[in-house]
Amino acid sequence: MVLVATLSGCVVNPATGQRQISLMGEATEIRMGADADRDISEAMGVVADPELQAYIQALGGAMAAESERPHLPWTFRVLDDPIVNAFALPGGYIYLTRGILAHFNSEAELAGVLGHEIGHVTARHGVQQVSRAQLAQIGLGVGAILAPEWAGVLDVAGAGLGLLFLSYGRDAEREADDLGLRYMTRLGYDPSAMAETFETLARTSRTEEGARIPSFLSTHPDPLSRRDRILAAIAAGSVEGDRVARDPYLDRIEGLVYGPDPRRGFMRGNTLHHPEWAMRMSFPEGWAVQIQREGVQAAAADQSALLLLSLSSEASPQAARAAFVRDLGVTASAPSPVPAPSLSGEEISFRGETSGGVRIRGVARFLFHEERVFRLVAMTTEAGWDARAAGLRLAMNSVRPETDMAILGVEPRRIRLQVVPEAMDLSTFQARYPSSIPLRELAILNGLEPGATLVPGVRVKRVVGGDSP
Repeated sequence: MVLVATLSGCVVNPATGQRQISLMGEATEIRMGADADRDISEAMGVVADPELQAYIQALGGAMAAESERPHLPWTFRVLDDPIVNAFALPGGYIYLTRGILAHFNSEAELAGVLGHEIGHVTARHGVQQVSRAQLAQIGLGVGAILAPEWAGVLDVAGAGLGLLFLSYGRDAEREADDLGLRYMTRLGYDPSAMAETFETLARTSRTEEGARIPSFLSTHPDPLSRRDRILAAIAAGSVEGDRVARDPYLDRIEGLVYGPDPRRGFMRGNTLHHPEWAMRMSFPEGWAVQIQREGVQAAAADQSALLLLSLSSEASPQAARAAFVRDLGVTASAPSPVPAPSLSGEEISFRGETSGGVRIRGVARFLFHEERVFRLVAMTTEAGWDARAAGLRLAMNSVRPETDMAILGVEPRRIRLQVVPEAMDLSTFQARYPSSIPLRELAILNGLEPGATLVPGVRVKRVVGGDSP
């Protein structure tokens, strides 16, 4: 019976011509991608640039139309994330971060990565992973920085975000590379641009900034060997194209935010400053703080306690409190006013149990500030509460309105273009037209070596602004 079921689930993939195990129909595949798309778009956010989003959708859609699965509801989004990454979900949902867009230097390079991700979808690599039960159900909530026993507690992201961490084996990556070359060259793009992209990614991983951009390299390994494989295919004459479109692409990304956006929160010492929320908060010394779009999470060094600050979707502190108790199934005390001088709102004490059976104890506050409701939670194990309570309350009491106008007015770094007036090397360019990033990083951003000579008339990316308040 198992053999019959397995054989009945085998289909011939139209893109690869290979037989695949697939226990999921196309309608289910599309529905799964759509559900996860809502989670990812909400948790990570999309870049608020309709023209850029339309440009990526148009180019991606044109490439997908040339694929073996043109009928899928192809959706392409630019996520508001500084990490260099691109990934695809089953059903035709494809994402590029603004971090990776900043590192492209032509439309051909963009087309290469889009083609690669389209290839993952047309080859149904994600469906195969799910069918083989190899998909790790990982969210972007508390479990991202805490010990396993906290998994399932106060998750702020949907289960569909687990699809973001989908990774493939070497064979699948090579297959996606081959399909990406097929799709980009069908539109006439120069296939060497894909090789240049892998070269840039490899060089980026060797810089100090490499720790900030692990995602694409961790899920798309061996960039240099894949570069060499692409160059071999070009030399053999199996793929060809000459369309590059450098200037049209650069026009699209001028003004793009580069790196972390300080308006979404930044740390100075152990104090969080959040200009967008007009709020500040100090965390205990030595705690690990993770700033995400949906909130801020901090964990003790031994991961035995945590603090979480996030926006609530409820309209009032009272409604936020009721939703917290209901959704988590905790036992809570009667509400009491938050003590001054912290922000106004309600406070409860609560007890509960994690899905792993660990008994927890904590305090939750529901604050009203700048016409918005915030949820502030401090928690640890039942056994550790007495030792942690004073420090946790001290951190909670540190929440204040942000009044420093320099912090409230901080702006992110952005990409700007500069025409080179005369021949010069990149270091001379940096001296004449300073960027707020080091020379080596600037070189990588432009796909160059630090000692490269620039020719007159070429446009070079700079990074400006973002001065610390």
